[in-house]
This record gives sequence, structure tokens and C-alpha cells, in this order.
Amino acid sequence: MISSCWSRILLKHSLSIIPYRFTGSNELKFLRVTDSSPKRASRLILPRACSSVSAPAMVKAIRVHSTGGPEVMKLEEVEIGEPKEGEIRVKNKAIGVNFIDVYFRTGLYETALPYTPGMEAVGVVMAVGSGVTKRKVGDVVAYAGRPMGSYAEEQILPESIAVPVPSSIDYSVAASVMLKGMTAHMLLRRVFKVERGHTILVHAAAGGVGSLLCQWANALGATVIGTVSTEEKAAQATQDGCHHIVLSKKEDFVTRVNEITAGKGVNVVYDSVGKDTFKGSLSCLKTRGYMVCFGQSSGPPDPVPLTDLFTKSLFLTRPSVFHYTATREELLEASGELFASIESGMLRPRVNHTYRLSEAGRAHADLEARKTTGSVVLIPDC
Repeated sequence: MISSCWSRILLKHSLSIIPYRFTGSNELKFLRVTDSSPKRASRLILPRACSSVSAPAMVKAIRVHSTGGPEVMKLEEVEIGEPKEGEIRVKNKAIGVNFIDVYFRTGLYETALPYTPGMEAVGVVMAVGSGVTKRKVGDVVAYAGRPMGSYAEEQILPESIAVPVPSSIDYSVAASVMLKGMTAHMLLRRVFKVERGHTILVHAAAGGVGSLLCQWANALGATVIGTVSTEEKAAQATQDGCHHIVLSKKEDFVTRVNEITAGKGVNVVYDSVGKDTFKGSLSCLKTRGYMVCFGQSSGPPDPVPLTDLFTKSLFLTRPSVFHYTATREELLEASGELFASIESGMLRPRVNHTYRLSEAGRAHADLEARKTTGSVVLIPDC
């Protein structure tokens, strides 16, 4: 029986073949049907990966063939190869869901089609390629960022982006905080270094990143003001360390921030909402305050004239966590501090929603409808 791998290679050469005999070293002699002389056999040297007669390994993954709503995500079987030099193959145990996944699915952020979404997961190393020295089969690792493709039972990753997960941290917890937790670390420790005495405004304070921002900033000694949409979310944000809650559907957050700060404003605004809150957020800042826009769940903000910043010498930034974890050293520092904060109890990640991998569409729909709090995690069906 000729394997599918051999069949593909022979088809590529437009050959109709009759197997003549197998030799050692992965060689197959075959005859061209159109050739009248059976003594004239051609030889094709097959790659090592084709030496097995078994079918290629298949895993289930979410695939997106066109941009659109949650319904464009389909569970399909895809082929997964063996890791190449510097790569590892990981069997995912838990997969983080983030708003950036929505941005790619809707086409707000561009990527080639078709593709597998997802930029965050935790799993067990199943195989390693040549040259891999820091990871071995059986290791539990986490990753966040490129390559995209975590909405899958298994995936191939560069060894350089995988970080070890402490045994004390649950799969789902680790998967829920890699991207969101390192984003919180970037926002609080790198973009604007929050310290005791600072007053900060966190939009979507009950969300995945917002929850971690409130807990971490409170521990650093800052006064935390958080906006939420419901009473239920207000209760969670209070538990997470918000000193002042603003119900965005009932109150004007600019007016409330002005009241809370006695007209002084806040040192920094962490805004993941975008269009609906951007201009108001600028109004909430004190002189030389920092406007940190790290998301746009309501859509991209309208353009802002530089003169709007001049009035109070404001700083405006749109950071990406991938630029702050670009080197291996930065990645290990951020993930190490994040995991240490969880182990110490300073951070208490909220994995409030879990879905099967096959339910990824429903997870996206709930996330976009603001039905979720804390983190959302997918669990492979197998």
C-alpha cells in the first residue's frame, strides 16, 4: 500500500505508476504506465518523513476561511507534521481566548486566509525537533503571541517562545494569564510604572486584563477607579481591589472621576474600550498624565489632534505586549514575575468561563456581547 505522502509526490511528477519493488533507504522503484519496456524503471528517492506507510497525523482545529462573525469559525481536521529544527510539538490542555482573536476574525487586523485563530495556550510537549535543548517531552509549557494557531488540539511552536509553567499553577489558570497577565505586567511595570500614591482609571475593570490590572495596581499601592457595565461586574471589581466603581451605563465616568479626584484627574488611564471612551479618558487625565490605549472593543478611536495633548502636556501610547517581550530575556522576566505573583497569592486569576474547543464560536459571541467576566478558556474536546 502506497502512503498518501508517496501518492502526493508521484502525483506532483504526473506519474501513473506500477510499484516495482521497495528498496532500503526509503526508495521506491516504479514504472511509467506509458513506457512499453518494463525494464526501464525510474527511481524516486522519497524524503524520510514519507518512509512510513501510515497516514499523516491529524488533529482537530478551528479554521477561519473568511472574515465575519463567530459563525465563520469551523472545527476541522488538519494535518500536523513533526517539529523541525528548533521546534516543539505541543498537545494543548487549555487555550486562552482574547479580544485580539476577535479583531483577526472580523478582519480589523489582517492575516492570510484560511487560518487557525488563537495566540495563547498551555500544553504538554509531545515531540522535539533537532537542536532543542531547553525543552523535553513531557514538559508543561505556555506561550503567548506568534505564531497564531492555538485553537487546536496540537500545534508546532518555536522552542524560543515557550516558557515553563510551575507545577503549582493549573493548566486553565496559566492559559488564561499568559497574554492578559503579561499585558498587565507591561502596562503597570513598563509603559507607566505605577507606584504608591498614584491614582489610575481602568476601563472594563471586570474583564480579563482589567481584573488583573485592578489586583496588581492595588497591591502596588495605587488608588484604583474602575468602570464596569453591571452591578455584578461592580461586585467583582470591588473584590479585585477597585476603590471606586463607576457604572458606565448609569453614570458619566468623566464626571465621576472628576468628583473622586477633586478635579485633579488621574495619573494614567488604561483603556481597552477604544472609540466609546477615548475622548472622555483624555479629559480624566491630570497634567502630564498617560493615556494608554491597549484595545478597542468598541471600535478604533477617532483621530486626535496633537493640540488635544498640548493642553495638559499629555502622553499617548498604543503599546503591544509583543514589543515588550521581543527578546527571550524580556519574555522570561515578564512570565516569571507573573507566575511568581500568582504563586504568592498577590494575583488571583479569574477563569470564569470555559468552553469546549468546538464551542469557540459561542465563546466569541459571549465575549463580544460583554456577557463574560474575568478570563475565557477553551478546552480541547479530546
